[in-house]
Amino acid sequence: MPKLPVLTGDAVIRTLEKVGFLVVRQKGSHVRMEHEDGRVATIPIHAGKTIGCMIATQNITRC
Repeated sequence: MPKLPVLTGDAVIRTLEKVGFLVVRQKGSHVRMEHEDGRVATIPIHAGKTIGCMIATQNITRC
């Protein structure tokens, strides 16, 4: 598998919105997004920090 780019939570949210995900809710520093076909992704947003490889991989395989 190729290396994933280093992304922030905001960048992941913008990307998911482009492919049809909508922000359903936010609780604290986590945003829950849902696609109209039922797929769900939870994205952590921490100021100045990037998304870890495992979290990114899990969200990609679910979406």
